[in-house]
Amino acid sequence: MSENLASLRRSMRIPLPHWLRQFLRHPGAVCGALIVLLMVVMALTAGIFYPKDPLRIVAMPEIWPFTDWRYPLGTDSLGRDIAALIVHGARATLLIGLAASLAATLIGVSIGAAAAWFGGWVDETLMRIAELFQVIPNVVFVLTVVSVLGPHMGNIIIAVALVSWQPIARLTRAEFLSWRDREFVLACRASGMADHQIVVKEILPNVLPPVIVMASLVIAGAILYESVVSFLGLGDPNLASWGRLVGEGRTLIRSSWYICAVPGVAIMLAVLALNLVGDGLNDALNPKLRERE
Repeated sequence: MSENLASLRRSMRIPLPHWLRQFLRHPGAVCGALIVLLMVVMALTAGIFYPKDPLRIVAMPEIWPFTDWRYPLGTDSLGRDIAALIVHGARATLLIGLAASLAATLIGVSIGAAAAWFGGWVDETLMRIAELFQVIPNVVFVLTVVSVLGPHMGNIIIAVALVSWQPIARLTRAEFLSWRDREFVLACRASGMADHQIVVKEILPNVLPPVIVMASLVIAGAILYESVVSFLGLGDPNLASWGRLVGEGRTLIRSSWYICAVPGVAIMLAVLALNLVGDGLNDALNPKLRERE
């Protein structure tokens, strides 16, 4: 009877994909995913808990955290609610990070695939362009682009994407070169399949796993770049930003250090969580590690 119950329980279990089982075996990745999920929930519910403009003045300046229940994280030097700024800042941070990562991934995959597929002078030209972007320090390049185009969210996304696509392009190129001459690709060519169909339907699905891992790390980098831009006063003035809050509170770090500490901890946790998720995805999607199960 007990054996029948055990077999029934096993049959009722919902089968999980292999990559998800591998990911769940990574404790750090699970913790990182929970933190990222909390950020997403904060971003989605920001308008519910704090429906009014987070940049408005609501109380006296420099109310310390946990001294007034209406402002659990205190107020900044202007009297704005830090909790509202943190919650709404999560929305701007995630939006910039995801959009910049998506743009960088599209650029990098396109350039890397074209370089590996066509080879020759196309490969040389595209790789030299990638090296040209790597010569300029990333932070300097981002600040220059934002200064020229203007302090707006779209310009920050463009600037971050322009400094983030090179690693993805090189990774895509290396993966394409390893798959380009495989037997099934040669069979597709012999059968008369068009080049774009081979690239999109046959090679690209095999290249995407490591690219996805790299894209998750690009999100973490984008958050840091946005924080630097906002810290230096070049961020979008109409958006609540963690980096902007750190920059505005740095002059009061001796008397009201919490104004810098609270958003600084938020930035640290976000970047750490995304890096942990990237490590977990690498273990889950790397075909060389599939023998662990």
